[in-house]
Amino acid sequence: MHADTPTRIEFFFDPGCPWTWATSRWLVDAAAARGIDVVWRNLSLGVLNEGRELSEHLRLTLPAGTAAHRLIAALMADGRNDLIGNFYTEYGRRVHHDQLAPSIEVVREVALAVGAGEWVAAVDETAWDAPVAESTRLAMSLAGPDVGSPILAFGSPLVGIFGPIVSPPPTDEQAQRLLDVVLLVAQCPGFFEIKRGRAGKVQLGPRP
Repeated sequence: MHADTPTRIEFFFDPGCPWTWATSRWLVDAAAARGIDVVWRNLSLGVLNEGRELSEHLRLTLPAGTAAHRLIAALMADGRNDLIGNFYTEYGRRVHHDQLAPSIEVVREVALAVGAGEWVAAVDETAWDAPVAESTRLAMSLAGPDVGSPILAFGSPLVGIFGPIVSPPPTDEQAQRLLDVVLLVAQCPGFFEIKRGRAGKVQLGPRP
């Protein structure tokens, strides 16, 4: 089996998840080296856990996560994938590396800092909850059930895979080799899981 290298990878993510953040930094590095564009897509852990008992982390970060997802959906609707990437990078710096407590105000501040002020009103607009939920359902249809954030999808028709979960995120040649493997196994219809146990907190790697 030979992997067909895509020109773009759709990355379904929840911005509040530190493990997802680590994966995103790996993907940004590896995709750029392979000449692949990253398309940022909503995957809301709040939507995914509706009707379930929430962890303390998710309960505390849910208002900020909802606001961030609304902003991302509004940017995506206007074709501003570049600003989504910039927003996520700056949000990750502040929340995941600098340990700033996530809040709706932080979402607003980051949006303004990266030039997304035109869309900042979306954080209060419930109309964006529907496309967020739709994108989350699409992600689950590609790689679910029983998975979470992040999901990578590529190809036509789209194929999706959960993860990879990396801690710390690999860089340079190692990052590129991992991406090659992920693309390869995702194209095998019978492949479902490779896993080893993990313990301790996520290792984020260097602050971008």
